[in-house]
Amino acid sequence: MAAPRSVLGAVLDGPGAHPGHRGRTHLEILAASARVDAGRVSEVLDLVELTESADRRVGGYSLGMRQRLAPAGALLADPPILVLDEPTNGLDPSGIRWIRDFLRRMAAEGRCVLVSSHQLGELQSMADHIIMIDAGRVVADSPLVTLLQGHSSLEEAFFDLAGGR
Repeated sequence: MAAPRSVLGAVLDGPGAHPGHRGRTHLEILAASARVDAGRVSEVLDLVELTESADRRVGGYSLGMRQRLAPAGALLADPPILVLDEPTNGLDPSGIRWIRDFLRRMAAEGRCVLVSSHQLGELQSMADHIIMIDAGRVVADSPLVTLLQGHSSLEEAFFDLAGGR
């Protein structure tokens, strides 16, 4: 691919930002490496609600702020696909709500948002479609509403589908 970041934005392990860098500087470095116009940095800072903190050092950011900086970097090239691994890990309830609402907004814009998580209750509150994998085997690949038929939760559905494991 000539411009992979314009196709897929990924958040695999936090922001990866140097604690001594300012949030804006971190994003400017990522933008330059992806050949994205530096003006996009301000746009993504607005998207993740970090504009007011953009000139603070990342080392002084709360966990929730760092969790917002990561998708900002993934969105620099405005990709139609976002992939996030455990985006709510370690967050307090307001941080979880923010991430959930943010991902719903991204999906409402027409993006494909893929979230990998072991927190099935959290996925149940935000997902439209679920793919469950157990021991390397796909045990479910269906809309959330279909999976929940006859089950009170995704966790219950998983245990049924995975044979009680």
